[in-house]
Amino acid sequence: MSGGHDHGAGEIKHEKPLWIALLLTGTFLIAEVVGGLITNSLALLSDAAHMGTDVLALGISLFAVRLSRRPADAKKTYGYARMEAIGALINGGMLFLVAGYILWEAFGRFQKSTEVASVGMLVIATLGLVINLISMRLLAAGSGESLNVKGAYLEVWADMLGSLGVIAGAVIIYFTGWTIIDPIVAVLIGLWVLPRTWRLMSQAVHMLMQGVPEGLELATVDGALREIKGVRELHNLHIWALGSTQTVLTTHLVYDETEIDAEALRQEATRMLRDRFDVHQSTIQIESSACIN
Repeated sequence: MSGGHDHGAGEIKHEKPLWIALLLTGTFLIAEVVGGLITNSLALLSDAAHMGTDVLALGISLFAVRLSRRPADAKKTYGYARMEAIGALINGGMLFLVAGYILWEAFGRFQKSTEVASVGMLVIATLGLVINLISMRLLAAGSGESLNVKGAYLEVWADMLGSLGVIAGAVIIYFTGWTIIDPIVAVLIGLWVLPRTWRLMSQAVHMLMQGVPEGLELATVDGALREIKGVRELHNLHIWALGSTQTVLTTHLVYDETEIDAEALRQEATRMLRDRFDVHQSTIQIESSACIN
């Protein structure tokens, strides 16, 4: 019969940091690829590969941010908020591919060691670390508010750890000559990235499959609605997320006409959902008897 239509603020506020991080990362990527080829360091090339995915991830994130702001239209009545999850899913897929490739290359180098220019490896990795730390600082705030920005942040975080690993490997190789350290570092980077990437992709798929948003439990919301004065029955309760900050709920409430007015019940349920569960987009159908589904 009616619904609460407080559509909340879905705007993502972190586009400028994404642009700055993209510029810094893209500029350094070229230097790191050249340096990795010159020094013959697989660890440095693995770090460059991650830097390359950073550039793509930041670009995808910017595209998703801009597209997700587009208003709803006659064909996409909920708008483009789901681009956030799609962008995160693409970023996760790229990370998986890169990590798999590095692990494969590392296996080959375990079979046959190669010379590594440790000094050049150290210098380039240190510069990369500085770029990553700046980018992480820029993206930190947005990573807690947007799944899409979180994907870009995870890319940069993984690359920052990669840079630390390459620096440590370069120092060890310089003082010991143990070139086997180079593929070991590459493998450790890959193994660190994979489970975190899986977590990101799982979150994105969960959102695309219209799963209950993280932090909410269907049974808890169900119970809270049933506790409202005048509610006799509840059915067709659905909760899902359009984006990281846009939770949507629909339900049917069967009420006792002698205890509460239908409009008063709808307003009370809408207020409770907003105040207790931070659900700002709710559509509640009020019924005097259960409808036929």
